[in-house]
Amino acid sequence: MPTVKFPPLMKFYVDNQTEFKVNGATIADILENILLRYPTLQPHLYTPKGELRRYFNIFINGVHIRDLNGLQTVVEEEDKVIIMASAAGGQV
Repeated sequence: MPTVKFPPLMKFYVDNQTEFKVNGATIADILENILLRYPTLQPHLYTPKGELRRYFNIFINGVHIRDLNGLQTVVEEEDKVIIMASAAGGQV
């Protein structure tokens, strides 16, 4: 079962975990299974149109899914999936 690393700032929505195992054959499956377990996370990950919010970056074993097959990227049992929230804002 793939391991998902989750942003520490959002661990409140996933029972205060920053890493956990999730079933899924693709990234889309993994995200769906995370939302089945933690439905309050839905509006934080997805727009009202059902698109992954643009400030989330997802990596499999250090490779961004945009360089693979996007949400349809196949995930293997021992893969490490990192969901990273971009940080921005403030004035310099």
